Amino acid sequence: MKITRTLALMGCAVLLNTGCKKFLDINDDPNNPLTVKESLMLSPVEVATASLVTGGTSTNVTAYWMQQLSLNQQAPNLESYYITNVDVNNTWSYSLYTTVFQNLRVMMDQAAAEKRYQYVAIGKTLFAYNLAITTDLWNNIPYSEAFRMPQVTKPKYDSQESVYNVIQQMLDSALYYMDQTPSKVAPGEDDFIYKGDMAQWKKLVYTLKARYALRLSKAPGHTAGKQADDALAALAKGFGGNADNAFVPYPGTGTGSNPWYWNTGEASGGVVLGQSFVDSLKSRQDPRLPVIATKNKAGEYMGRNVNDAPVPDPEMLSAVNSFYAGAGANLYLATYSEALFLKAEATFIKQGAAAAGPIYKAAIAAHMSMLGVQPAAQQTYIASRPALTAANAIQQIISEKFVANFLSPEAYNDWRRTGYPQLKPYTGNTAKGIPRRWPYPAIEELTNPQPDQKATINDRVWWDTNN
Repeated sequence: MKITRTLALMGCAVLLNTGCKKFLDINDDPNNPLTVKESLMLSPVEVATASLVTGGTSTNVTAYWMQQLSLNQQAPNLESYYITNVDVNNTWSYSLYTTVFQNLRVMMDQAAAEKRYQYVAIGKTLFAYNLAITTDLWNNIPYSEAFRMPQVTKPKYDSQESVYNVIQQMLDSALYYMDQTPSKVAPGEDDFIYKGDMAQWKKLVYTLKARYALRLSKAPGHTAGKQADDALAALAKGFGGNADNAFVPYPGTGTGSNPWYWNTGEASGGVVLGQSFVDSLKSRQDPRLPVIATKNKAGEYMGRNVNDAPVPDPEMLSAVNSFYAGAGANLYLATYSEALFLKAEATFIKQGAAAAGPIYKAAIAAHMSMLGVQPAAQQTYIASRPALTAANAIQQIISEKFVANFLSPEAYNDWRRTGYPQLKPYTGNTAKGIPRRWPYPAIEELTNPQPDQKATINDRVWWDTNN
């Protein structure tokens, strides 16, 4: 699997890291950037999106806050909301703005000039995906002036509302390029996600459009009905089954291991499952529990509460099982089950609980099928769930979606947007409840001071109006 080599050479694929040039061509002018084939840029960006972003520090931290994971260490720590502007430096400056955004811009500009439109389309899709993660963590962020060095050395911060407009426009542009005459120089094995299949990429784009439409269901100036209409229109062309799931595969050898293998392994400092998450699965007799969690040394499923003192023997607590944290596990960027949960929520908004019910059940079944749960167990569990009503529909849909989005950034976004699932926060004095966002990075405060940086982790992003 080429992903192992891609991870090892990722640093050389980051165009700003000019120290790698000598390994490529010692005769190139060091004062001018190299021209690198799109195929050599796409693979590292896809791996970076999975390993450094979706499976990176950002989701690791928010999984603590959502109590899906717990850190068996003495507070204060990241789980107890002690997060500093130094902690977030790497995600901002290296993972997102350098490794992902800068390389995607170079790839897209070069591909557009050569009329290699498939690379442009994939680039815009990945750019929009990562841009959403960035603004959802920090609210207002540099975008319109962010890539105009050296003309602009202190780029302004664009409002989250304008960034969300850009996200949808970029996804629409991706669809436009997918419909252009294909180039003979096209993605194939260098595309780890869909092997260059534009029909599959198009389904992902429409699914992402629905995700970001519903994100704004309570945003100022937006209505739930209009956002639901937009989501349903997009979903009609989105994922149609688990075969459409967007994921990056890992061979499970050396540097080619799933990031959750490292994030939750023995060297992670004691990462285990959260008690509220484990208990919710146990109380519902959810057949996904054995797929998601390991048993402790006593043969039980046991999570850790955010307020508990560290356990001397971490083997008395459950860890993340191999489906998500195996060295060779897939890392999912978007799934069919998420698409169905989006459809269930949008259908509830437009047509009510009775219409949303069958879609909600199908969403649970889709996730269980993805995990390999037997059909009989699926049917028993789904039959045990309460029928959707006007009073409980959003809570039920989002609570089940929370399980299906285990270790996904979407779990934190949905919690901020809807308030579900209802979580009891850490009771220390490091924050006023579960944080609503990340602090701006120290390196950004030093090199590009902006008024936005006065925001604290208790301040809400623009679309987060849930009380």
